[in-house]
Amino acid sequence: MVRDGIFYGLGLLIVAAIVWHFTGFLSLTAVPVLLALFFLWFFRDPSRKVPDGPGMIVSPADGKVDLAEWVETPEGGRLRVTIFLNVFNVHVNRVPVGGTVEVMEFRKGQFLNAMRPDSAVHNEQTLITINTGDYSVSFKQIAGLLARRIVCNLKVGDRVERGQRMGLIKFGSRTDVLMPAEARLLVKKGQKVVGGKSVLAVMPETAPGQGGQI
Repeated sequence: MVRDGIFYGLGLLIVAAIVWHFTGFLSLTAVPVLLALFFLWFFRDPSRKVPDGPGMIVSPADGKVDLAEWVETPEGGRLRVTIFLNVFNVHVNRVPVGGTVEVMEFRKGQFLNAMRPDSAVHNEQTLITINTGDYSVSFKQIAGLLARRIVCNLKVGDRVERGQRMGLIKFGSRTDVLMPAEARLLVKKGQKVVGGKSVLAVMPETAPGQGGQI
């Protein structure tokens, strides 16, 4: 469990004890107790079996694939996968590839609905780029309408492993992943993915089969 869950849970349980002490009303006491249980559940951090095949790019988050497309960037064509997290998903984020952190930038912004395409530009977010030695993968943690805090535990120069925990986005949000254009896509729009476990794409020389079609 993420430490935040313990803080929120214990705090609300203390509130419940105070309410019970001064009122004795079970109905009033139940409200902070139920909220405490929700926060303990929301900040869960289950272990994951990370795929160990070569060239795999795994999902940085639990959620549903909202977009899977090829886009043009100043650096050339890239494959982009957008994952939307609702309030019921695990919100601990993971590193999609192993390598060295080359970029870690935080930008303040708005808190638009994370399902809006322009939220990737205007919302509060972090941008992380990881160099594997052969190629680079970038991904964003993007705050949503309810998400008001992004946590990223990485810094430039860090060595990371695929599937490693790296932070979280509190409550509903999204993540965008930018991969090399030659990567073979293995997911499609509407598909549910699991952070650190689901393979989004594989570099072509190691791809095990045909990718998903959009």
